[in-house]
Amino acid sequence: MLKTTRETPLLKTLRKYGASIGEFAGWITAMDYGNPLEEHIATRNSVTVFDVSHMGRYLIRGDNLFEFFQKLVTKDLSKFKEGRMSGPVLLLNEDARIIDDIMLYYLSDTEWLAVVNAPNIEKDRAWILKWAKKWGYNITVEDITLSTTLIAIQGPHAPEILESLGVNEAKNLSILEFLRNPSVLGEEAILISRSGWTGEEVRSYGYEIMTTVKNGERVFEAAVEAGAKPAGLIARDSLRLEMGYPLIGVDIGNNTNPIEARYWMALSLKKEGFLGEEALRRIYEEGVRRFRVAFKLKKGVRRIPRHGNSILINNRIVGRVTSGAYSPTLGRSIGMGYIEATHLYIGFKVAVDIRGKSYEAKILDFPLI
Repeated sequence: MLKTTRETPLLKTLRKYGASIGEFAGWITAMDYGNPLEEHIATRNSVTVFDVSHMGRYLIRGDNLFEFFQKLVTKDLSKFKEGRMSGPVLLLNEDARIIDDIMLYYLSDTEWLAVVNAPNIEKDRAWILKWAKKWGYNITVEDITLSTTLIAIQGPHAPEILESLGVNEAKNLSILEFLRNPSVLGEEAILISRSGWTGEEVRSYGYEIMTTVKNGERVFEAAVEAGAKPAGLIARDSLRLEMGYPLIGVDIGNNTNPIEARYWMALSLKKEGFLGEEALRRIYEEGVRRFRVAFKLKKGVRRIPRHGNSILINNRIVGRVTSGAYSPTLGRSIGMGYIEATHLYIGFKVAVDIRGKSYEAKILDFPLI
């Protein structure tokens, strides 16, 4: 089966600003703009603009959407209302394995929007439709990924960039709130939300603008002209690692469950009646053999831990790295992975094998900053 590769709708604009182009999850997009470390630091200290149009976007329509998604996802949606986002929420299979972590937007009683991970655009749509049909819900799922753009503006000066785009009211949004059909640069956008995946949302500095392709080009250019530094996926990866956010297909996926992944923000353990609940409760009661943890290497070690590297205690393999990067904030290499429950020694030292050589590391909890 041939692999389909898509291009971000903003590819021409990204190249205009010197983007180094590469492939991620089947998408051709910006990896960096010459210096991902500077892009990382600018996100923490100033403001950056990311093209995240590779994320999938669906308009989901039908009656009883609340009832349907309350059965489909792990998080309790009972307080979900118009103008609010809920996420991340998990799609689980019957065995409580992770299909995806997604964001839901409550547009109206009969229309919701979902943002899903790039590798799962077709798979998640099929999954939603499968269970709608099986449970007897009349639901349509329109994929608007290629006809729209999604631009993230992150950092402490993000509100100033939004103001320069003519959206003063965005600064009044609380975390996980959004404005529907706001005017951005004089054109109606689909929405502006306040969230993110770099850690800036915790500080209320993260915004996303979902709009048409043509207006997306204008928004990206205007944000740069107003002082936002263009940033790519390499910086986004190191930023999310500092916060301990898992990446689908790398840190979590159909070989993991939410308990061992310690993905508490995406769960409501008191909730009943959702897909995978029975298996999840059984896993919770019986316990797991491994847990997802964070770690950092000693200062001065510039080796980057990679997926599959061994985590050792006294030369015994007790875990595996799932992802790693260099943290400009901490000035050292960091990562996450899974370690045997019998050796979950938070704060204690282990070794990480990188290309046949062991490097001292410390097991820590999330976040790392």
